[in-house]
Order: sequence, then structure tokens, then C-alpha cells
Amino acid sequence: MVKLSIQRLALFAAASLLTTTAYAQTPVSISAELEQKVIDWRRDIHQHPELGNREFRTAKLVAEHLEKLGLEVETGIAYTGVVGFLKGSKPGPTVALRADMDALPVTERTDVSFASKVVTEYRGKEVGVMHACGHDIHVAMLMGAAEQLAAMRDELAGNVLFIFQPAEEGAPPGEEGGAELMLKEGIFNKYKPEAVFGIHVWSAGNTGYIGYREGPLMASSDRFEIFVKGRQTHGSRPWAGIDPIVAAGQIITNTQSIVARQIDISKAPAVISFGVVEGGVRNNIIPDQVYLEGTIRNFDMDNRAKIFKHLATTAEMTAKASGAEADVHIHEGYPVTINNPELTRKMLPTMQRVAGADKVLVGDLVTGAEDFSFYALEVPGLFVFLGVTPPEQDALKAPSNHSPYFYADEAAFKTGTELFINWVLDYANTSK
Repeated sequence: MVKLSIQRLALFAAASLLTTTAYAQTPVSISAELEQKVIDWRRDIHQHPELGNREFRTAKLVAEHLEKLGLEVETGIAYTGVVGFLKGSKPGPTVALRADMDALPVTERTDVSFASKVVTEYRGKEVGVMHACGHDIHVAMLMGAAEQLAAMRDELAGNVLFIFQPAEEGAPPGEEGGAELMLKEGIFNKYKPEAVFGIHVWSAGNTGYIGYREGPLMASSDRFEIFVKGRQTHGSRPWAGIDPIVAAGQIITNTQSIVARQIDISKAPAVISFGVVEGGVRNNIIPDQVYLEGTIRNFDMDNRAKIFKHLATTAEMTAKASGAEADVHIHEGYPVTINNPELTRKMLPTMQRVAGADKVLVGDLVTGAEDFSFYALEVPGLFVFLGVTPPEQDALKAPSNHSPYFYADEAAFKTGTELFINWVLDYANTSK
């Protein structure tokens, strides 16, 4: 699954032996009937995927389920978000569990019987819609966890906040969305959870394996735009103008020294990548402007701020040296997803009991990003990967998340559902 460090795994395995005895009780398991419900919900949601901030059908399905369970339910948060609040009969902490609901503009190419046939318009183009990242699975597993925990409310110490979040993959242009907007609209201020937990299914892991990591897990993701402004002239007489193409090329080259020479990479790795270079219309015309766009990925919040500063300075000074100008715009995206070390260590025995100690492994850093990061900046958080590639397949060769061929083994859903449930129960036990 996530690439593993054997040395780290050995260290954590040794440490966990000291703590596992505190969790000698048998983990709560779900029935075969509830497991089938989770599978059925997932198949239904998979057949009816919806893009970010448009998850109307999914939100209705979730809300109706939570209401039947007798939870306090709020809808319409951050456009289509749903939260359910379960009050236990005994005093204890409030724990938040989060699932994301949105699909992707991807045309499905799997041969499963419940494959998506949905087509919609996205940014002016007709596109297929698919749960190519597994958010349908997240929703179904959390619905199953809600049903099990609601049935245990008489013995439940504390409360559970179930968060069904829209737009993790990003809101439509001109709209806010996702975790940041749900927090802005006050869900943590109102319900005051002490900790938050999340799961992401992962095609690079085999069924039932859990990948975790203390501290930084997933990168921050930020977009930048640079408008390099020169002065148009004939290509045969470059001295009569200011060439933004040459300046842009120098900016692309010089910004690579930011990570290599200006950032302390002993703290954490970082990447600055250019994905768009646009300028000019004809071979013999030096244009007025070149447009550059790219992404910044990083695992340290202090380094992130330094990269922003150095990127602007490097681009502006490089352009100035050529007589051009650089107008830099940095659009902050998702922060670093950070697993609280203490919470991670506390919940490690839970993960080992649910999945089996041999299936809980320490993973490497992941350069993808997740807006679960916003929740984990507010309260201690733990976010893990759940393998969903069948055991007979090489997970490292399986179609990745976001692929039109993304496939998930339904046998993994039981593990994820039970992990949500037992996190809640064990967190309450260790907080006494």
C-alpha cells in the first residue's frame, strides 16, 4: 500500500506492545446484516454520483438514515453537508467522525454491475461522473457506524458528531466549500468535539490493511499564478521590446532553487511544479505577456509560509532583471494533514485489534492533499488509509484513486466501519 519503512514499523510495533494490554477487550464487530447494508448503500451511491456542492441526493439519503436512528440532524451546511449528533447515555467526550460525499468528473470504465452512467456539465463541458476516489465508500461506512453506535447509545459514554461533508475535491468556481466552509459555518463551535477521525480508502493497499503515520501525513496543496509582463515587438528585433518568454523561462528555472537552497528540507520535503505555460500566438512575434501556473506541495506549515514568500520574491526579481514584471498570486488550498502524535499512539492499539496487528503499517508521506486537514488544525485528528485492492492483486499496480478503472474490494468495508465504531468507544475509555 503506502510505501512502508521497515525500521519505523519495527519501532512502532515494539512500542505498541507496551500499550496493547490496555485494550484487552474484544473490539465491537458489525453483523453480516449491517455489513450488507453498507455494501448496498455504497452501490446505490456509486450509481448516483454527484459533484461537489451538488450532493443533493446523497445528502437526502444520509439525513433520512440518521433521522431514523434518532439522531439530531442538521442539513444544508456548506450547501449540502449533513451532520448527525448522537448523545450517549453516560458522560464522556464528544468525538467527530468524518466522511466526504462528492464524486469526480471522471467517466467510469469499470465493469461492475453498479457502474455510474451519470453525465453532467462541468466547467462548460459534458463529462461523466464517478466515485473514482471512494467517497461513496466513506459515506456508506460512516452510515454503518452511525447505525451500530446508535444501537449502543445506552452504553455509550459521551457523544458522537457524524460529519458528512461535501466538496472535498474542491468547490465549483466562485463557490466556497468543503471542510473549511463547514467549520466556518460553526459545526465545531456548536458541538465542540475533542478529537476527529477520518478514513480514506486507498487502491495502493490490499484489502483490510491500514496505513497510518504520526505527524504530517499528507501535503499541503496550494496553487500559484504568475503573470510575466513584457513589451511586444517583432521577433527579429527583440531589443525593441521586453521578452516575457525568456523571463518566464528564467523564473521557472530560478524557482527550483527555492526548495534546493532556501528551505530547510531536513524538516520536510517540498515540491514546486509548473503545470501551465501560456504565451504568444505567432513564431515571429514576441508577446506582451506569459502566463504561468503551478502547484506547491509541502509537509511543514512554517516552510509553507517561507515558500510563498520566496516564490514571490524570486519571480519578481528575476523578471525585473530582464526588464519585465512578474505579478504573483498564491491561492492557498489545503493545509498539511497532520495526525496528532498523542492521539495516534493512543488509537494504535484500536487499529491493531480491528484490522490485526500485522495489517497496521506505518506509511511514507503522501504528496496528495486532503481537506480533513482543516479539522485537524482545530482539534487533535487522526486520518488513515484503508486498503481496498483484492489480496490476490499487486496493489502497487492497481488502478489508482481518481482512475476511471478504480475498483474497491467490498470485503474491506467491514474493517473501515468497525474502525470508526471502535475509535469512538476506545477514545471514551481512554479519556476517563
